[in-house]
Amino acid sequence: MPPGKPHVLSHAQDPFADAVSLINAARVRASRAVTSTLVELYWELGGCIARRVAAGAHGDGVVIGMSEAIQRAFPGQRGFTRANLFRMKRFRDAYADNAKVAALLRLLPWSLHLLILERCKSIQEREFYVRQAADGQWTYRRLLRELRANRWLEATTARPVHSPALVEEYPEASTVFRDAYLLDFLQLPPQHQERDLHAALLSNLQRFIQELGPEFCFVGSQFPLQVGDRDFALDLLFFHRGLSALVAVELKADRFEPEHLGKLEFYLEALDAQVRKPHERPSIGLLLCSHRDTMVAEYALRRALSPTLIAEYRTALPPTDVIAARLEDVRASILPMLRPKGNWSGPA
Repeated sequence: MPPGKPHVLSHAQDPFADAVSLINAARVRASRAVTSTLVELYWELGGCIARRVAAGAHGDGVVIGMSEAIQRAFPGQRGFTRANLFRMKRFRDAYADNAKVAALLRLLPWSLHLLILERCKSIQEREFYVRQAADGQWTYRRLLRELRANRWLEATTARPVHSPALVEEYPEASTVFRDAYLLDFLQLPPQHQERDLHAALLSNLQRFIQELGPEFCFVGSQFPLQVGDRDFALDLLFFHRGLSALVAVELKADRFEPEHLGKLEFYLEALDAQVRKPHERPSIGLLLCSHRDTMVAEYALRRALSPTLIAEYRTALPPTDVIAARLEDVRASILPMLRPKGNWSGPA
């Protein structure tokens, strides 16, 4: 060991690693319990205000009176100002008739709920982001990025391009894979090569996995495959825990061409024959290209025998005016058909 350099035990060497893990796990549970309790409290306070307003009381008078009462009972207690109490009522009103998100509200910190209420105009948008943030355990920063990228708009309007074999083998694939992936964090120039894309993804692997989804695990880069006397290298190989399948990712820094698909299917055949374990499902191929003609991609995939899909990657967000125009079109066309039904008395 070099002089002056402290010796740090690895997790495997540390005899008390289990104690540290127990404490960390307890801290996580405590943090989640606090989050759940606060959100439920804010829900109930919002209900108190809503009931008084429904009974004929003036909203501003109710909120001011409640804020003053809380300050008298709990001097110095922060978070119960007039503005925050109005936010609690808005929170209650936003989800009062939406039973679908009942079990999820407690899972998100209050700051994320406020961001969703601020940015989302419809019940469907709010439900989408609540579900995604809860499932992916998003941070505030991650949620803000997803909102700026208008993931709900993409999920509502995108046309996934995949082979019939993917749908047949993996009916749940539409909830796992995206039609387009936002890779703005790579900071690639408009004109770049596949080697630039590949190197940038490896340098930002954690963020790329976050973009792919929470169940993806990295297996290798330039993953070697030998068929006959020839050696081949698959760009990126992942494993999806939920699907229990290997996911081969081939990168194309230009537009999709039909011949790209043959190479990817060849890799999938080799993976299934040489790498896939007996308990795993057939390997999936994801061809990630800079852009594609949807009709060309659909024609190429119609008779594909392997579970494959073709997705685009984007190195920057679309212009704000383009996103706004598409969003208004979607709201005007589909929201009347998606009105929620039923009543909800509060978080379960």
